[in-house]
Amino acid sequence: MHKIWLIIQREYLSRVKKKSFLIMTFLAPVLFIGMFGLIGYLVAKQNDLGDKKTIEVVDESGMFTNKLRNGSNIEYSYSKDTYAAAKAAFAKSNYSYLLYVPASLSGVQLYSEKKASALTIQNIETELSDIAQTSRLLTAGIDTAVLAKARKPITLEARQITEAGEKDAQTYVAYAIGFISAMLIYMSLLIYGSQVMRGVIEEKVSRVVEVIISSVKPFQLMMGKIIGIGMVGLTQFILWIVLSLILSTVAGTALMHNSTPPMAAQVAHVQGASPHAAAVAASQTPDGAMAKIMQSVESIPVTYTICCFLFYFLFGYMLYSAVFALVGSAVDNETETQQFMLPITLPLIFTFVISMNFVINNPDSSLSVWLSMIPFTSPIAMMIRIPFGVPAWQLALSALFLILGFLFTTWVASRIYRVGILMYGKKASYKEIVKWFRYKE
Repeated sequence: MHKIWLIIQREYLSRVKKKSFLIMTFLAPVLFIGMFGLIGYLVAKQNDLGDKKTIEVVDESGMFTNKLRNGSNIEYSYSKDTYAAAKAAFAKSNYSYLLYVPASLSGVQLYSEKKASALTIQNIETELSDIAQTSRLLTAGIDTAVLAKARKPITLEARQITEAGEKDAQTYVAYAIGFISAMLIYMSLLIYGSQVMRGVIEEKVSRVVEVIISSVKPFQLMMGKIIGIGMVGLTQFILWIVLSLILSTVAGTALMHNSTPPMAAQVAHVQGASPHAAAVAASQTPDGAMAKIMQSVESIPVTYTICCFLFYFLFGYMLYSAVFALVGSAVDNETETQQFMLPITLPLIFTFVISMNFVINNPDSSLSVWLSMIPFTSPIAMMIRIPFGVPAWQLALSALFLILGFLFTTWVASRIYRVGILMYGKKASYKEIVKWFRYKE
């Protein structure tokens, strides 16, 4: 055990002391928050930031003339020419698109020199459909204002009944936590597992391992590498979580202090509205929305979620790292690892894709439960399910299977590692690896 500890210490300290580790550890939360903030800003401002689109309209129906709305990045111009003349002159014009609307409204066409974006097509279709619908309703003698009022959407508030009483279900918060947790585990298993594999290959190729093996057993060397690099990842995640919580708290406090009293709430109060109406009105203002977000975050069982995340990261990492170490011991360079990487990464890729499309929408289905029990898929699948609530017995059973899966995988990997780490010049195959496993001590 003392020798394993020395290897752990060396692997841990040699990586933690690197400037790249320190820089990424402290910059990553800022970069992630900044990245998501920038993405949100760009998505919200995509119409303003997009290129200006000028559309020449040939409207034979007369239904849309002077009715299409100009936007910040779109401008309609109505042509008095015939369709044939406008189409012939379009190539030499300065217009981005030519929109042709026949009198029958059947076969509406959009011409452009370059391929039109899906968003542009969708926006024009929506605009045309709304105007056509309104025109038809007016022709039929139907009051569009009454119809619009009748079509007012209903907002659904999800409530959860618990032993302590009712509470907000916080469905979207659970979605966000599940998605972020699954993505972090998926990325970390690949990144830190690959580090173990590369470390093994480097020591094998440089023949340093021959000196090390004279002092420690192959199993001790493999376990020391796995645990040491795993502790590096664990340290980084803990620091990221702490820094992210601090940054989120500071940002939320600053926004709350700088916000003005919700105008909608004041109006509702002055008009004698009910407390519920005032609360709804307040939530529709920017500061009210921020308060609602902060309230949602505070309702999350942070300690429970973080503990589950760290457990599934650690044991999921150790399980996969044992297999990565096996591959590293079987090859002489990183190029040869390609034939073995697909079987290793396929369960991760499959689980991540199916979790983002099925498990997150059906957390209590039979498939979701089974995926959260199988050791090679549970780190991702279970972290998707945890924010939605998982029975204690399922969580305990999943944790037990993951620990047993790690022990079994490590035992199998160690039997191959002890032989493969000293094999040089011979290209490994699956048949050869099975033969190494069967060798006696």
